[in-house]
Amino acid sequence: MDKTLPDLAAAVAGIEDGMTVMIGGFGGSGAPIELVHALIDRFLATGHPKNLTVVNNNAGNGHVGLAALIEQGMVAKLICSFPRSADPRVFTDAYLAGKIELELVPQGTLAERIRAGGAGIPAFYTPTSFGTDLAKGKPVEEFEGRAYVQERWLKADYALVKADRGDTLGNLTYRMAARNFGPLMCMAARTAIVQVSALVEPGSIDPETVVTPGIFVQGIVQVANPAQEEDLNRANARYPEDAA
Repeated sequence: MDKTLPDLAAAVAGIEDGMTVMIGGFGGSGAPIELVHALIDRFLATGHPKNLTVVNNNAGNGHVGLAALIEQGMVAKLICSFPRSADPRVFTDAYLAGKIELELVPQGTLAERIRAGGAGIPAFYTPTSFGTDLAKGKPVEEFEGRAYVQERWLKADYALVKADRGDTLGNLTYRMAARNFGPLMCMAARTAIVQVSALVEPGSIDPETVVTPGIFVQGIVQVANPAQEEDLNRANARYPEDAA
Protein backbone atom coordinates (compact mmCIF):
# COMPACT_ATOMS: atom_id res chain seq x y z
CA MET A 1 0.00 0.00 0.00
CA ASP A 2 1.52 3.29 -1.13
CA LYS A 3 1.40 5.72 1.82
CA THR A 4 2.98 8.66 0.01
CA LEU A 5 1.29 12.02 0.56
CA PRO A 6 1.37 14.73 -2.14
CA ASP A 7 2.56 17.56 0.09
CA LEU A 8 2.89 18.86 3.63
CA ALA A 9 -0.57 20.44 3.61
CA ALA A 10 -2.15 17.07 2.88
CA ALA A 11 -0.01 15.48 5.57
CA VAL A 12 -1.54 17.58 8.37
CA ALA A 13 -5.04 17.98 6.93
CA GLY A 14 -6.61 15.44 9.28
CA ILE A 15 -5.54 17.07 12.56
CA GLU A 16 -8.60 18.56 14.24
CA ASP A 17 -9.37 20.79 17.23
CA GLY A 18 -8.72 19.22 20.62
CA MET A 19 -6.60 16.33 19.36
CA THR A 20 -3.49 14.99 21.06
CA VAL A 21 -0.43 15.29 18.85
CA MET A 22 2.96 13.76 19.57
CA ILE A 23 5.86 15.63 17.98
CA GLY A 24 9.21 13.88 17.68
CA GLY A 25 12.53 15.42 18.54
CA PHE A 26 15.04 15.88 21.32
CA GLY A 27 15.51 19.61 21.17
CA GLY A 28 16.18 20.20 17.48
CA SER A 29 17.45 16.68 16.82
CA GLY A 30 14.73 14.88 14.88
CA ALA A 31 12.25 17.76 15.11
CA PRO A 32 9.84 17.69 12.12
CA ILE A 33 10.01 21.44 11.52
CA GLU A 34 8.30 21.38 8.12
CA LEU A 35 5.32 19.35 9.35
CA VAL A 36 4.84 21.67 12.33
CA HIS A 37 5.03 24.74 10.11
CA ALA A 38 2.51 23.20 7.73
CA LEU A 39 0.17 22.81 10.69
CA ILE A 40 0.64 26.49 11.51
CA ASP A 41 -0.09 27.40 7.88
CA ARG A 42 -3.37 25.51 8.09
CA PHE A 43 -4.29 27.31 11.28
CA LEU A 44 -3.55 30.72 9.79
CA ALA A 45 -5.68 29.88 6.75
CA THR A 46 -8.65 28.27 8.53
CA GLY A 47 -8.44 28.95 12.26
CA HIS A 48 -7.98 25.23 12.89
CA PRO A 49 -6.69 23.15 14.55
CA LYS A 50 -6.59 24.67 18.02
CA ASN A 51 -6.80 23.53 21.66
CA LEU A 52 -4.24 20.84 20.94
CA THR A 53 -2.52 18.69 23.55
CA VAL A 54 1.10 18.29 22.45
CA VAL A 55 3.51 15.62 23.68
CA ASN A 56 7.17 16.50 23.16
CA ASN A 57 10.39 16.16 25.11
CA ASN A 58 10.87 19.95 25.20
CA ALA A 59 8.78 23.10 25.08
CA GLY A 60 10.30 24.60 21.95
CA ASN A 61 13.07 27.12 21.33
CA GLY A 62 13.07 30.53 19.74
CA HIS A 63 10.15 31.27 17.42
CA VAL A 64 10.13 28.26 15.10
CA GLY A 65 8.79 24.71 15.23
CA LEU A 66 6.98 23.84 18.45
CA ALA A 67 7.65 27.30 19.91
CA ALA A 68 5.90 28.86 16.92
CA LEU A 69 2.98 26.46 17.37
CA ILE A 70 2.63 27.64 20.96
CA GLU A 71 3.10 31.29 19.97
CA GLN A 72 0.12 31.05 17.62
CA GLY A 73 -2.07 29.96 20.55
CA MET A 74 -2.77 26.52 19.08
CA VAL A 75 -1.63 24.50 22.10
CA ALA A 76 -3.85 24.19 25.18
CA LYS A 77 -1.68 21.68 27.04
CA LEU A 78 1.93 20.53 26.81
CA ILE A 79 3.17 17.21 28.16
CA CYS A 80 6.96 17.31 28.30
CA SER A 81 10.14 16.71 30.30
CA PHE A 82 12.16 19.90 29.77
CA PRO A 83 10.13 23.12 29.52
CA ARG A 84 13.29 25.10 30.29
CA SER A 85 15.74 24.77 27.41
CA ALA A 86 18.01 27.07 25.39
CA ASP A 87 15.43 29.74 24.58
CA PRO A 88 12.01 28.82 26.00
CA ARG A 89 10.64 32.36 26.21
CA VAL A 90 7.50 31.60 24.14
CA PHE A 91 6.39 28.75 26.37
CA THR A 92 7.43 30.56 29.55
CA ASP A 93 5.43 33.67 28.68
CA ALA A 94 2.35 31.61 27.73
CA TYR A 95 2.60 29.53 30.90
CA LEU A 96 3.01 32.50 33.23
CA ALA A 97 0.04 34.17 31.52
CA GLY A 98 -2.11 31.10 32.15
CA LYS A 99 -2.55 30.44 28.44
CA ILE A 100 -1.14 26.90 28.43
CA GLU A 101 -1.27 23.96 30.81
CA LEU A 102 1.86 21.96 31.61
CA GLU A 103 2.13 18.31 32.61
CA LEU A 104 5.72 17.73 33.64
CA VAL A 105 6.98 14.16 33.19
CA PRO A 106 10.48 12.80 33.94
CA GLN A 107 12.19 11.95 30.68
CA GLY A 108 12.49 8.20 31.18
CA THR A 109 8.90 8.05 32.37
CA LEU A 110 7.77 10.03 29.33
CA ALA A 111 9.49 7.58 26.98
CA GLU A 112 8.02 4.59 28.82
CA ARG A 113 4.51 6.08 28.89
CA ILE A 114 4.68 6.51 25.12
CA ARG A 115 6.10 3.01 24.68
CA ALA A 116 3.34 1.62 26.88
CA GLY A 117 0.75 3.35 24.74
CA GLY A 118 2.13 1.67 21.65
CA ALA A 119 2.41 -1.72 23.36
CA GLY A 120 -1.12 -1.66 24.78
CA ILE A 121 -0.01 -1.49 28.42
CA PRO A 122 -2.44 0.78 30.32
CA ALA A 123 -0.18 1.40 33.33
CA PHE A 124 3.17 0.53 34.88
CA TYR A 125 5.13 1.28 38.06
CA THR A 126 8.34 3.27 38.43
CA PRO A 127 10.29 4.55 41.45
CA THR A 128 10.93 7.82 39.65
CA SER A 129 9.11 10.82 41.21
CA PHE A 130 8.13 9.00 44.41
CA GLY A 131 7.90 11.50 47.27
CA THR A 132 7.78 14.53 44.97
CA ASP A 133 4.99 16.79 43.75
CA LEU A 134 4.93 14.88 40.46
CA ALA A 135 3.62 11.81 42.30
CA LYS A 136 0.76 13.56 44.08
CA GLY A 137 -2.58 11.82 43.51
CA LYS A 138 -1.02 8.81 41.79
CA PRO A 139 -1.34 5.25 43.17
CA VAL A 140 1.74 3.95 44.97
CA GLU A 141 2.63 0.31 45.59
CA GLU A 142 5.54 -1.37 47.32
CA PHE A 143 7.60 -4.01 45.53
CA GLU A 144 10.46 -5.77 47.32
CA GLY A 145 10.59 -3.06 49.94
CA ARG A 146 10.67 -0.10 47.56
CA ALA A 147 7.87 2.34 46.73
CA TYR A 148 6.78 2.67 43.10
CA VAL A 149 4.47 5.21 41.48
CA GLN A 150 1.84 4.13 38.96
CA GLU A 151 2.06 5.90 35.61
CA ARG A 152 -0.48 5.66 32.79
CA TRP A 153 0.17 5.09 29.12
CA LEU A 154 0.29 7.96 26.63
CA LYS A 155 -1.48 7.64 23.29
CA ALA A 156 -2.18 10.21 20.59
CA ASP A 157 -4.47 10.92 17.69
CA TYR A 158 -1.49 11.93 15.55
CA ALA A 159 2.28 11.72 15.64
CA LEU A 160 4.44 14.06 13.56
CA VAL A 161 7.86 12.49 13.10
CA LYS A 162 11.06 13.13 11.15
CA ALA A 163 13.03 10.21 9.70
CA ASP A 164 15.99 9.96 7.35
CA ARG A 165 14.91 7.42 4.73
CA GLY A 166 11.52 5.88 4.14
CA ASP A 167 9.98 3.78 1.42
CA THR A 168 6.52 4.26 0.00
CA LEU A 169 5.22 1.52 2.32
CA GLY A 170 6.28 3.55 5.37
CA ASN A 171 9.34 1.58 6.48
CA LEU A 172 11.76 4.01 8.15
CA THR A 173 15.37 4.55 9.15
CA TYR A 174 16.66 7.45 11.22
CA ARG A 175 19.86 9.48 11.33
CA MET A 176 21.76 8.87 14.57
CA ALA A 177 20.31 10.79 17.55
CA ALA A 178 17.41 12.05 15.45
CA ARG A 179 15.82 8.67 16.10
CA ASN A 180 14.97 9.53 19.76
CA PHE A 181 11.18 9.45 20.36
CA GLY A 182 10.19 8.85 16.73
CA PRO A 183 9.77 5.05 16.74
CA LEU A 184 7.82 5.10 20.02
CA MET A 185 5.51 7.87 18.85
CA CYS A 186 4.73 6.08 15.59
CA MET A 187 3.57 3.11 17.64
CA ALA A 188 1.56 5.13 20.16
CA ALA A 189 -0.40 7.27 17.69
CA ARG A 190 -3.52 6.30 15.81
CA THR A 191 -2.12 8.12 12.77
CA ALA A 192 1.63 8.59 12.30
CA ILE A 193 2.72 11.11 9.67
CA VAL A 194 6.41 11.12 8.81
CA GLN A 195 8.60 13.51 6.83
CA VAL A 196 11.67 11.87 5.27
CA SER A 197 14.74 13.30 3.60
CA ALA A 198 14.81 10.47 1.05
CA LEU A 199 11.70 8.68 -0.21
CA VAL A 200 12.58 5.44 -1.95
CA GLU A 201 10.86 2.46 -3.53
CA PRO A 202 10.09 -0.73 -1.57
CA GLY A 203 13.12 -2.99 -1.42
CA SER A 204 15.59 -0.10 -1.43
CA ILE A 205 16.06 -0.30 2.35
CA ASP A 206 17.74 -3.38 3.79
CA PRO A 207 15.08 -5.00 6.02
CA GLU A 208 17.74 -5.51 8.70
CA THR A 209 18.16 -1.74 9.04
CA VAL A 210 14.47 -0.82 9.28
CA VAL A 211 13.74 0.78 12.66
CA THR A 212 10.04 1.58 12.27
CA PRO A 213 8.09 -0.95 10.20
CA GLY A 214 5.55 0.51 7.80
CA ILE A 215 2.63 -0.99 9.73
CA PHE A 216 3.08 1.84 12.25
CA VAL A 217 3.07 4.61 9.62
CA GLN A 218 -0.06 5.94 7.93
CA GLY A 219 1.42 8.71 5.79
CA ILE A 220 4.83 9.73 4.47
CA VAL A 221 5.98 12.90 2.71
CA GLN A 222 9.38 13.84 1.34
CA VAL A 223 11.21 16.93 2.58
CA ALA A 224 14.53 16.68 0.77
CA ASN A 225 16.39 19.41 2.69
CA PRO A 226 14.80 19.70 6.12
CA ALA A 227 15.50 22.72 8.28
CA GLN A 228 17.39 22.33 11.54
CA GLU A 229 15.92 24.14 14.54
CA GLU A 230 19.29 25.29 15.86
CA ASP A 231 20.26 26.79 12.49
CA LEU A 232 16.98 28.68 12.30
CA ASN A 233 17.41 30.04 15.80
CA ARG A 234 20.99 31.15 15.16
CA ALA A 235 19.59 33.13 12.22
CA ASN A 236 16.89 34.64 14.49
CA ALA A 237 14.21 33.13 12.27
CA ARG A 238 10.52 33.37 13.08
CA TYR A 239 7.59 31.41 11.74
CA PRO A 240 5.64 32.76 10.06
CA GLU A 241 8.20 35.28 8.86
CA ASP A 242 5.90 38.24 9.41
CA ALA A 243 5.10 37.28 13.02
CA ALA A 244 5.46 40.21 15.38
